[in-house]
Amino acid sequence: MKRKETLLNTMGIKAETSLDDIGDEHVGTSHKTPLRDDAFDMDDEQKIAAIEGHFKEIMHVLGLDLTDDSLKGTPKRVAKMFINEVFSGLNPKNMPKVKLFENKYKYNEMLVEKDITCFSHCEHHFVPIYGRAHVAYISNGFVIGLSKINRIVQYFSSRPQVQERLTMQIGHALTEILGTEDVAVIIDAHHMCVSSRGIKDVNSNTVTSFYGGKFEKEEQARIEFLQYLSLGQGIK
Repeated sequence: MKRKETLLNTMGIKAETSLDDIGDEHVGTSHKTPLRDDAFDMDDEQKIAAIEGHFKEIMHVLGLDLTDDSLKGTPKRVAKMFINEVFSGLNPKNMPKVKLFENKYKYNEMLVEKDITCFSHCEHHFVPIYGRAHVAYISNGFVIGLSKINRIVQYFSSRPQVQERLTMQIGHALTEILGTEDVAVIIDAHHMCVSSRGIKDVNSNTVTSFYGGKFEKEEQARIEFLQYLSLGQGIK
């Protein structure tokens, strides 16, 4: 893999497939976020201004009084939140800068960073996905600062997502950055599109995984990882 390769290629739904055909079905396309070629022709300020106008119209259609003191600033707040915060991971310029360090400790066992806060948004309904990410890797001679793992999780979470894609994007990015296939990622998350609408099930969580290298090929490596997370109890 090339370090500079970005996850920007589009693989969308075929044009002849209507939204009515899709309905509430879970649709997956690619591990690359579907973006148009002109996704970054507008700068952030232009995007904020455009979103503000569109969201103002949405609020108007809903019948809300935009002259009310509590509501009149909402379109601008939402626009800034979309661009600067919750969807900032769409822009590759916000990818964390990661420096590799030589593994001078000669630590050759797996390193596990668990319970990383994971907050994203479902791309089907634009409501929150929140939970925990657990990441492990085995050094191939180099290591990265622990906080960079959290930042990589945060970066890919900060875009409209499906959890399967998010899991793979984190796994592929760490594989590329660390120069090792020995990477594992598990995300355990709660979907507001399940709990606040539709079936309205407030108790279910979704768990997804990415296993590369030894984690994929060696059962004992997977078991050890899960045991670190207290998820592997009872596994023989």
